[in-house]
Amino acid sequence: MTLRLEATVAARGLDVSLEVADGETVALLGPNGAGKSTVLGVAAGLLRPDTGRVTLDDHELTGRRVVPPHARRTALLAQDPLLFPHLTALDNVAFGPRSAGVRRGAARDRARGWLAEVDATDLAGRRPGELSGGQAQRVAIARALAAEPRLLLLDEPMAALDVAVTPALRQTLRRVLEGRTTVVVTHDVLDALLLADRVVVLDRGRVVEQGPAAEVLARPRSPFAARVAGLNMVSGRWSDGAVRSGGGRAVAGTPSGPALREGDPAVAVFRPRAVSVFREAPGGSPRTALPVVVTDLEPHGDQVRVRAGDLAADVTAHAAAELDLAPGSPVIFSIKATEVDVYPR
Repeated sequence: MTLRLEATVAARGLDVSLEVADGETVALLGPNGAGKSTVLGVAAGLLRPDTGRVTLDDHELTGRRVVPPHARRTALLAQDPLLFPHLTALDNVAFGPRSAGVRRGAARDRARGWLAEVDATDLAGRRPGELSGGQAQRVAIARALAAEPRLLLLDEPMAALDVAVTPALRQTLRRVLEGRTTVVVTHDVLDALLLADRVVVLDRGRVVEQGPAAEVLARPRSPFAARVAGLNMVSGRWSDGAVRSGGGRAVAGTPSGPALREGDPAVAVFRPRAVSVFREAPGGSPRTALPVVVTDLEPHGDQVRVRAGDLAADVTAHAAAELDLAPGSPVIFSIKATEVDVYPR
């Protein structure tokens, strides 16, 4: 089922055009307040747009006769499983088919099948109060799929779970989402890479970039996507072998992809581990030297991540101590041009 959504919601600053192909999983990324959950609300029928049109497999859900949420054959799964507390896991999963008129026995058979699909067969007789967070979310996934939705909407389904159970649930989702038309809101780069065919990045209610998940996260064109991917990004215009930002930064690099002409909008992307930190500007091979002020220090594996506003560098603990780094320290972030990828914005 193909989803086509064009919607404006003035009160939330949303103006979005989005398409999800039949059987495709699209991940919505973006900072808090970007409009991700609003898009899901419009698709599910929980929120009526001021203007726009929503169609599912060419069947219009908006317009003069708005199709109500229960008649859209969409399923929305959020952080909270929202299971019925008085029903067992089996009857929670059977609720969707029963609501659609399926006989009790057949609905329970379907529910058992979906519980098996999400590795939760042994939970059938338990009530929600007897389930852990991960177990409850597995049951909630089974309940959503048992209703045989034409469109599955997932709003950060693993955000509230313990990190110990997230990997297993992510693998379950990866298996059951294959071939299903799905939109998943997430802040986790692994969710985007492992679950999604395509990524759409929202910022301030607008789509700012989109494309195959691996490509967007390897070559981000928006600050949020760069941050999610763990990359530094400087945006500006290509001039004299460097990307020059409106704020006065100039980052030399190597253009990749389409040729850049003087003055073209461009982005420079480089990894934190490619950044050297100095107290004074170094000499030597061609480098970018950016005067910055340290805003935070945090552990990062066996290194220390030095943050300076929207930029970051990874250094050893010994180097951090030797440089006497602390929030407020003025330093130079230095990057060799060969470590910087430049491409059109």
